Amino acid sequence: MIRILAHPYTLLALTTLFWGGNAIAGKLAAGHVSPMLLTLIRWTFACLFMAPFALSHVKADWPVVRERFVTLFLLGACGFTLFNASLYTALNYTTAINVTIEQSSMPLIVFVLNFLLFRTGVTAFQVAGFLLTFVGVALTASHGDLTTLLTLSLNRGDALMLFGVLVYGTYTVALRYKPNLSWQSTIFCLSVAALIAAIPFALAEYALGATNLPDAQGLTAALYTAIFPALIAQSLYIKGVEAIGPNRANLFVNLVPIYGAILAVLILGETLHGYHLAALAFVIGGILLAERGGRRAV
Repeated sequence: MIRILAHPYTLLALTTLFWGGNAIAGKLAAGHVSPMLLTLIRWTFACLFMAPFALSHVKADWPVVRERFVTLFLLGACGFTLFNASLYTALNYTTAINVTIEQSSMPLIVFVLNFLLFRTGVTAFQVAGFLLTFVGVALTASHGDLTTLLTLSLNRGDALMLFGVLVYGTYTVALRYKPNLSWQSTIFCLSVAALIAAIPFALAEYALGATNLPDAQGLTAALYTAIFPALIAQSLYIKGVEAIGPNRANLFVNLVPIYGAILAVLILGETLHGYHLAALAFVIGGILLAERGGRRAV
């Protein structure tokens, strides 16, 4: 049982379950706390929760942390703050189902960047897999009408989420530059960086008069995002990437729409349209094909 729980596939499956829940929490928070303030609260709570367990590790790793501070800050600011700010803002304009399905385009970003920057080879199965995934994402972003993509007529929320996907895909590729630290130090340092980076976003939101202080529902959603998607999922994701590499690990992001769609229907009462089902079929087929290709490439 312990071996199964520690398997990279299990770690990544749990990661995507918590990330699917992140979209649900973000949707529940919409109207109950403004998105930039939610991002700031999330990483504030995350840092406070982690500090008692991580500070001793950070102290031991401090020479490396100090030397690689800029790298850690950029990883945390982009992968943690900018992505989540995009996600929580997007959920004010589009559905949780759409957001979770659109996240499945991350493997495309990872494959392309790895090829362009590092000439990482991909198999025919992986190419076919992410092309299927791309079709699923296109169906979702266009709400079942692919002609809207030709006119670049996208819902504001869907466009924001696709920008967030680009950011997180870049973060995944950049994890290869992560310094060699304990996982406790890594997550804590990235979370502190995310907290620092979230402050100017929250201040800008306040200056624009768009700040919405959290009520009980907003605060509960913020607590969920701090504990499960932030602390637990990010730790499991980093361990999964270390175990099987970014190309294969990022394919598991395609499970996010599966979990997200189920949770959105059960918890939010959102409607699952026919194009959502078609998109999910493309996503599932894509991950199966691409993962088969990933195993052959190892």
